[in-house]
Amino acid sequence: MSIILGAIADDFTGATDLANTLVKQGMRVVQVIGVPSGPPELGDAQAVVVALKSRTAPVDEAVSQSLTALDWLRSLGAKQIFFKYCSTFDSTDKGNIGPVSDALLEALNAEMAIVCPAFPTNHRTIYQGHLFVGDQLLSESPMKNHPLTPMCNSNLVDLMNKQSAHSVGLVPALAVRMGAMEIIQSLEQNTRDRHRFAVVDAETDEDLLEIGIAISDHLLITGGSGIALGLPHNYRRAGLMGTGQDAATPQVPGKKMVLAGSCSTATRAQLEYIKGRWPTYQLDMDKLTEPEEEIVKVCAWADAQPHDAPIVIYGSAEPKQVAIAQQKFGVEQSGQMMEFALSSCAKRLFKSGFRQIVVAGGETSGAVVSALEVTNLRIGSEIAPGVPWTESLGDQPMALALKSGNFGKESFFEDAFEMLS
Repeated sequence: MSIILGAIADDFTGATDLANTLVKQGMRVVQVIGVPSGPPELGDAQAVVVALKSRTAPVDEAVSQSLTALDWLRSLGAKQIFFKYCSTFDSTDKGNIGPVSDALLEALNAEMAIVCPAFPTNHRTIYQGHLFVGDQLLSESPMKNHPLTPMCNSNLVDLMNKQSAHSVGLVPALAVRMGAMEIIQSLEQNTRDRHRFAVVDAETDEDLLEIGIAISDHLLITGGSGIALGLPHNYRRAGLMGTGQDAATPQVPGKKMVLAGSCSTATRAQLEYIKGRWPTYQLDMDKLTEPEEEIVKVCAWADAQPHDAPIVIYGSAEPKQVAIAQQKFGVEQSGQMMEFALSSCAKRLFKSGFRQIVVAGGETSGAVVSALEVTNLRIGSEIAPGVPWTESLGDQPMALALKSGNFGKESFFEDAFEMLS
């Protein structure tokens, strides 16, 4: 059986975000963890999302992984390819969004592709090529303090031009508001102007649906999960899929835990909300240079807690504390230290019966899922916009919620576990 859509996501939470959007629109989706190889176990999947950990990888590595994933997805018969990146365009002037998009465009021999990270449901919108987070420009939002990809420019045309070898144009809001036919004409004009990429304005879900119709015949789509809203409609109209069915909540017994590595404003607020309600343990960066003793200590603490409530292990910190740690240990090293500690805790605590797990942060999610040796995920019901419950496929299933750091309201952790009760 051939799949309809093949997607490549640059991090694990972004992959589940996209898969969640497709499932809500009636598609059967399987998420594959890491660079795929060998025959897949896809069942009756109509879409496959490959979750890479390539967002902050060296450029050559990110491109290589993405092209390998592309070849694998094409071998499954994928009719359309989606390169999914963050709704806040997390990247630097060197990449990795531009170089990966370039490589996919050339490999597919595609004429052009859109650039549209908009996700209005989570307050990410694009107007005149500028990305907004709520009512703030991206460069004025908390993303300017991101420890790995500080976003200090809101102009997506400019950002993409710096990263891509190709010229980048714009489909403005005026065209988008006039509907799919006007969007198509604007894209055609961008092609005549020799632009290989076009940033597309989007302020509402209705905009995204019209954009989806306009790109029904595009070989490559690049953007956030929001642009996937309209794709299943295209596939139904083309007779490629039926009406679909609702996603199910995983039914996996076991102890509950939260592992948080994100330092985003949203995750820090979620941690503050839960303190005093559940047992919490904050990892100390100074103790992670020789991590074994600290990991043993925190796992012993976790096992000793009463299991009528979830336990929370976190490394999330305020921007000033993050800056101090980065100055002391280095930007890359400090992140790797925290990821190693949290993923090591996940692996050990899984063996002691923790089977319902929420992970906060894209890099953290990648490290945890890799440590747990998860290869495939079935996408379940939505906890909050962009974040579903998933269930690992295999002999020892677990319920996993992989949350982008910026997503979810204050009560997210509580809401997530209430769904499994």
